Amino acid sequence: MKRSTLILAAALSFAFSVPAFAQRSHPSPGGPPSGAGGGRGNGNGSSMGESHENSAVTHTDMSHASPSTVLSHNTAIADKIKTLTGQDAATACNGFKNMGQCMAAAHVAKNLNIPGGFDALKAKVTGSGSMSLGKAIKSLAPDANSKSEAKKANKQAGDDLKGTSS
Repeated sequence: MKRSTLILAAALSFAFSVPAFAQRSHPSPGGPPSGAGGGRGNGNGSSMGESHENSAVTHTDMSHASPSTVLSHNTAIADKIKTLTGQDAATACNGFKNMGQCMAAAHVAKNLNIPGGFDALKAKVTGSGSMSLGKAIKSLAPDANSKSEAKKANKQAGDDLKGTSS
């Protein structure tokens, strides 16, 4: 009898914990955050960070979204990528996992005047045997402080994405 009560208690505990996770808003690839629009004002008031859900897309969301998703909704970012790389943004960002990576690589190539330019850096970061941005910087610009340059470029990318999110 005690064993069945324990199993029932564990099952109920799990059953009631799952909806709590399902109600949290998380960005989904290629679409709006889950629960967008439907989870607000439902009267429970228990949503963590509810006041932040009202902002459409934050720079963090954009930096982790696929480049095609961001570029299809934000021409200012597309223009910034074209300015940094000299290429159409869709072409420049093709192969990057997210917009933050593409934007950071574009800044590094411009900041350090990388030999071979953005294309050489992109090949190192997205090609077969891809490597981190820091390692790519180290291989293409050995005299640069790869750690600080990667950090600087990531900050620049975040600032760009934050500044164009409205």
